[in-house]
Amino acid sequence: MTRLFAAVACATLVHASAVSAQHKPAVNPHAALLADFKDRIDKYVELRKKADDSAPPLKKTPEPAEIRAAQDALGERVGAARTGAKHGDIFTPEISAYFRHLVRPEVKNPGAKDLIKDDNPGNFPFKVNTKYPEKEPLSSVPPNVLKSLPQLPKDIEYRFVGKHLILRDARANLIIDYIPNAIS
Repeated sequence: MTRLFAAVACATLVHASAVSAQHKPAVNPHAALLADFKDRIDKYVELRKKADDSAPPLKKTPEPAEIRAAQDALGERVGAARTGAKHGDIFTPEISAYFRHLVRPEVKNPGAKDLIKDDNPGNFPFKVNTKYPEKEPLSSVPPNVLKSLPQLPKDIEYRFVGKHLILRDARANLIIDYIPNAIS
């Protein structure tokens, strides 16, 4: 009788596991990529906050030189905290592929193409964890393109450099990461 009871209990457990596995909700791979991207951005923002908290507070000033000096100092502290930063730390290959998929249809709009071309600095050499060159213009990102991409925290922005989509920290004026050939 105990063997029969054990056999029935085992069969019931196996059946329940099989039914549970069949009814397990599928994970949306795009949602998982976006969650991964958000987590990576949040970790960067936390790192920048720690770097920012380690400096004396900036007094309000209308002087551009003082503002730029504070921005440069923050950029140096963030850069030092991210010494091992490299391309793909935030824009992983999977995230990059998905973002290209999101952006490319949006930039085919003639208005979007014109806006991107207007103030796009074109190609210039850049790397992750370096300053965005002061002499280069900052491209606008058309509203329809911004709507297709995940919203970013304050002071983090998308910009185009030639065909590449960069992620820029406006407070530290740093290039955080980039997607090569995001647009064609």
